[in-house]
Amino acid sequence: MTSKKITETSAWKKLKEHVREMQMQESHLKNLLLDADRCARLQRSAEGILLDFARQRVKNSTIDLLLELADQTDLKAKVDAMRDGRAINNTENRPVLHYVLRTSEDPPSERRPKFGVQDTVAAVLKTRRSIEQFSTEIRSGKLTGSTKEPLTDVVVIGIGGSYLGTEFVYEALRTDPDCAKEAVGRRLRFLANVDPIDVTRALEDLEPANTLVVVVSKTFTTAETMLNARTVRRWLQKGIERQDVSAHFVAVSSAGDLVEEFGIPEKRLFPMWDWVGGRYSVSSAVGILPLALHFGYSAVDEFLQGARSIDEHFFETPHRNNLPVLMGLLGVWNSTFLGCAARCVLPYCQALLKFAPHIQQLDMESNGKRVDTSGEELGFDAGEIDFGEPGTNGQHSFYQLLHQGRIVPADFIGFRKSQQPIEDPDEIVSNHDELMSNFFAQPDALATGKSWQQVLNEKVPAELAPHKVFPGNRPSNVLLLDQLTPYTTGQLLALYEHRTAVQGFVWGINSFDQYGVQLGKVMADSVRDQIAKCRKNPGSPLGNFNPSTTALLESYLGTNIGGDK
Repeated sequence: MTSKKITETSAWKKLKEHVREMQMQESHLKNLLLDADRCARLQRSAEGILLDFARQRVKNSTIDLLLELADQTDLKAKVDAMRDGRAINNTENRPVLHYVLRTSEDPPSERRPKFGVQDTVAAVLKTRRSIEQFSTEIRSGKLTGSTKEPLTDVVVIGIGGSYLGTEFVYEALRTDPDCAKEAVGRRLRFLANVDPIDVTRALEDLEPANTLVVVVSKTFTTAETMLNARTVRRWLQKGIERQDVSAHFVAVSSAGDLVEEFGIPEKRLFPMWDWVGGRYSVSSAVGILPLALHFGYSAVDEFLQGARSIDEHFFETPHRNNLPVLMGLLGVWNSTFLGCAARCVLPYCQALLKFAPHIQQLDMESNGKRVDTSGEELGFDAGEIDFGEPGTNGQHSFYQLLHQGRIVPADFIGFRKSQQPIEDPDEIVSNHDELMSNFFAQPDALATGKSWQQVLNEKVPAELAPHKVFPGNRPSNVLLLDQLTPYTTGQLLALYEHRTAVQGFVWGINSFDQYGVQLGKVMADSVRDQIAKCRKNPGSPLGNFNPSTTALLESYLGTNIGGDK
């Protein structure tokens, strides 16, 4: 699909001028937040989620201009093309259909993709039913390991999108009371890093006889994943003194021949499809298989329903009231027009401790691009540096920079009720109320700051006054939901997936390929070959590396094979 480049639209020019006008008018958030009408206009509620973006450095007219930009960059047509199953991943000639992974059992015809993969919905539903049956049989003890003992512990081996999203959802659900009840007596571990320390930690306290391994790799050739899989296979073989440990393995992959060659039978292979990128795959077997094994299938079904609620909202709601669209447009505004290179995700809920790492990959691997879909230089920076930490931990870590250093737009995510409420009659507020007091205060503090005059009024010594001034005018979104459950976890996942897509569509980039992860991996092949050669034949001459890498390799190999050079 071709559309007008963002920099060639009239809305782009208007927004550039609008930035200058706001700077000249000194439109500080401490003043904008006093406008009750503006604050009311900059709130949206949908699907049980309240989005308040009154603390963004915008006026009502800014939102109008951003919506105009969306129209002029054909956002609706691009979203419709994704929904219909057109090959919008143009560099790989693939459709982008991760939303289909959340489809209902019998979706209306208008919600089925019109193009692309044949029988997509049927394939998804078949896989989902297979996962429900398999996970139920494992959890009930009908299916056992090779020693006939129950498989109570699951180790997921994957990297990047093959585990980050799943780990986020696992952490989000493991203190949900209903999910925790279903997981009693079970353990779920993740092994991603090829570092042997990660292997040790993943297998710590586990018994091979009770361990089921889920190997997640689309191609079944990912170097880190396959080395870890072979390492764990040897651990299993040694631990149960059997060469055939196939009863302890399942795979999620599209490479059936390699899976079988590894020793995993076809009946234990759950499919991946090329229309799902790894970072968008948590709703597929990549995520729902291990989650169903641990929490039971009903929690997974609820999670998928929550994601589907946002999918339908995204596809069917006009842009002005569309939560992912508004969040995406505000991201474009902050990064492209206000020059903010980073963005913070700040969930005030400890169960979301792995949400920010998932969003890092989702967003930075999707939108960290330098060319548009036609291969031409963008002429501006796309993508943001994403990071975050649950509150209040983050407040005692990096909020110093947020308040008095660089301007970093932030998303504050909070809940009206805690998964694990604690009430103490001797405390004036509950633990959750204390948490939420900070949740409400921090966005206001970032927005309004503290002026020089306010500091002086507090009788601060003059020499300390500059250190206690807070410039304010730091933008943020506030997202408020009822409680973190499987359903709302699915909503958050889909909300941020679609926000990422919106920004890519408006910028005119392909958010669904990731060639940037390949170069270093390819170069590692020659280094690996060199290391293997030198381990086998110490003193072998090093290959054709630059002088710096040659010196580093000499130091590394010399230290590790028996002495200094």
